[in-house]
Amino acid sequence: MAKKKYYVVWKGRKPGIYTTWAECESEVKGFKGARFKSYPTYEEAKRAFQSGKSEVASTQKKQPTRTTNQNKTSIYYETTSISVDAGTHGNPGPVEYQGVWTEDGQVLFKTKPYPLGTNNMAEFLAIVHALRFQKEKNLNVPIYSDSQTAIGWVSKKKAKATLVVNEKSKPIWNDVSKAEEWLHEHGIPNQVLKWETKNWGEIKADYGRK
Repeated sequence: MAKKKYYVVWKGRKPGIYTTWAECESEVKGFKGARFKSYPTYEEAKRAFQSGKSEVASTQKKQPTRTTNQNKTSIYYETTSISVDAGTHGNPGPVEYQGVWTEDGQVLFKTKPYPLGTNNMAEFLAIVHALRFQKEKNLNVPIYSDSQTAIGWVSKKKAKATLVVNEKSKPIWNDVSKAEEWLHEHGIPNQVLKWETKNWGEIKADYGRK
């Protein structure tokens, strides 16, 4: 059973404390510059809301400081974002993908496994799915993927996969073609960014199959 959370909205349609993600989402979805965060207890949420400190409301999450040549650099990623990842059993092999809200790992969309595909093909489909999802929900937040290859394919609106076309791979190839058509029709309305695994750990949508 999922633990109850309390959602503080500092900047949204109606700032306050909400007890469900659905209520919080309705206040911040499509709201430019929305600032919000979840807390495990009402007391913590109340203190955070009353303090009104910008650092706790920040949509950026500060990561541990890294030291390189005695120069310290702070590393950040946007928590108000969507993270996507592919899960494979062999590459090529059966493959699936999912997208989650980076802030708390809530699953936004998830596919059934394709009989045969590659990691990069599934990552490509996941990014395009996240773009479509945002267009349908009237959202405008960054999308993270840990596949530089898939990000490149999206930017060129063409998946340059070399997977053989047969009965097992036909389902993923059909969806790749549809995704390419969508990109040509709608463009790339949201930022698509590389998830820096070395700095931030595994992407929030990770299947944990490594």
